Amino acid sequence: MFEQNISSLAKQLRDKDISSVELTQYFLKRIADLDPQLNSYITVSEQQALQQAAAADALIQSGQGSSLAGIPIAHKDLFCTQGTLTTCGSKMLNNFIPPYESTVTSRIQQAGAVMLGKTNMDEFAMGSSNENSFYGAVKNPWNTDTVPGGSSGGSAAAIAAGLAIAATGTDTGGSIRQPASFCGITGLKPTYGRVSRFGMIAYASSLDQGGPMAKSAEDCAHLLQAMAGFDEKDSTSSETATEDYIGNLNAPLTGLKIGLPKEYFGDGLDPKIADTIMAAVKEFEALGATVKEVSLPNLKLSIPSYYVIAPSEASSNLSRFDGVRFGHRCDDPKDLLDMYMRTRAEGFGEEVQKRIMVGTYALSEGYYDAYYLKAQKIRRLIKDDFTSALSEVDVIMGPVAPTTAFNIGSKTNDPVAMYLEDIYTLSVNLAGIPAMSVPAGFVDGMPVGLQIMGNYFAEAKLLNIAHQYQQNTDWHLQSPSMAEGV
Repeated sequence: MFEQNISSLAKQLRDKDISSVELTQYFLKRIADLDPQLNSYITVSEQQALQQAAAADALIQSGQGSSLAGIPIAHKDLFCTQGTLTTCGSKMLNNFIPPYESTVTSRIQQAGAVMLGKTNMDEFAMGSSNENSFYGAVKNPWNTDTVPGGSSGGSAAAIAAGLAIAATGTDTGGSIRQPASFCGITGLKPTYGRVSRFGMIAYASSLDQGGPMAKSAEDCAHLLQAMAGFDEKDSTSSETATEDYIGNLNAPLTGLKIGLPKEYFGDGLDPKIADTIMAAVKEFEALGATVKEVSLPNLKLSIPSYYVIAPSEASSNLSRFDGVRFGHRCDDPKDLLDMYMRTRAEGFGEEVQKRIMVGTYALSEGYYDAYYLKAQKIRRLIKDDFTSALSEVDVIMGPVAPTTAFNIGSKTNDPVAMYLEDIYTLSVNLAGIPAMSVPAGFVDGMPVGLQIMGNYFAEAKLLNIAHQYQQNTDWHLQSPSMAEGV
C-alpha cells in the first residue's frame, strides 16, 4: 500500500523505503487488474516505464532529480511521445508513432517521472463524456454506468481509480475541469500560453491548453512546476515568468475576495450542486475570505461563440489528416480525390466530422463575417466580462458543470444537452484565463467539483486557494471502492 501523494512518495523514494521500480510495478499490476473495467488507457508502456523507473532510481541514488523523479504518471493520448503510439483517440492516428517528443512530456520526462502509458480521450478532444473515442467509452470509477467526463476522461478515471499518481490533460472548453469534477479529482487549466502546445495535437489552436490532473492541488503544483514556462517552439507560448507553484501553497487566505457570478446559479443548475458549492464557499469564509456577487452577462453567449470558433479552427487543423503523409489511409484509392474522401470518411468519427463541417461552413465565403467574425466579437465581450469582474474580486467561484456524471449513452442523441454540460467552463477558454476544479462534495453518491477562476497567470494563487481548502476538508481524499488498497 502506497501513499497516493507526490510529496510523500518522493520522500519514501529518497529515504529508500521503496524504489521507483517497485512503485511502477505496483501501478502496472493495478492497470492490468482494474483497467479492463474502465478502459482508461489506450496504451500501457510497460517496458519503457520499467526502464524509466530504473533510471529514476539511479538518479535518486545520486542525490539528484526533482520531486517528480520516480513518480508514475500518465499522459493524455494527444501529447506526442517519441516511439510510443499517439492516437488522439482516433482511427485516423491508430498507427501513428511520433518521431519527436512534445514539450510537455519532454519536460516531465526530464524531471524524472515515469510514463505508465497514454490515456483514453474523446476523439481529437471533441466531447464532454469520453464516449467519442475510437477505442471505446471510458467508464467512471465511482459508477461504471456513468461517464467520466471529457475529453480528458481517461486521465481523470485513471487517477480516481489509483491507476496513476497524476496525469496530463488538455482543456479546450472544459476538458480538464469537467472530468476532474465528475471523477472527484483536482484539475487545473492554466492561462493560455502558460504551457507549451508544441507536440500537442491541435483541436482549436487559440483555445487548447495543457494542464495537470491529480488528487490534490499540491500534486498539481508539482506537475505544473515541470510543465509550465516559455517554449521557443510554440509561437503562442508566453514569456511571462513562472512562479514557485509549490512554495506558494501555504499562504493564508485572509482578505481573499471571492466573486460569485449570478449567472452561474440560475436555471439549469441542479439545486443540490448549488447547495454543495455554497457550502464550499462558506468554508472559504471561515478561512478569512469575503464574498460578493459579480456578473458575467455574456455567459449565455459562450456556447454559440465557442461552437463557431472551435470547429472553425478544427476544420483548418484537421485538414492535414488526408492519408498522404501519416496516419490512416484508405485501401486501393482510385485517384487522389477518392483517397482524400475515403480516408477522411473512414478515419474520423461522427462527432469530428460534424465539427469539421460546421467549421468549414462558418469559414466559407459569404458566411465568415456572419459567423466566425461575429463569434470573435462575442469572445471579446466575454473576456471583458471577466476583466471587469476580476477588477472587483481576487477569484471567481462557481460550479464546474450543471449536473454530476450522467449515464453512458443518455445524451449521445441530444447534442445540445451534451454541449450545455460545458456552459460554466467554455467562457474561461474564450477569455484565456486560468481555472481549476476542486473536489467539493457529493450529490447522490457522485462527486461535485468547485470551479475557481482567476486572473491571467494567477495559477500560483489558484493552487494556494485550492490547497488551503484541501487542508481543511477531505473531499479530495475520498476514493471509489475500486481504488481501495492504494
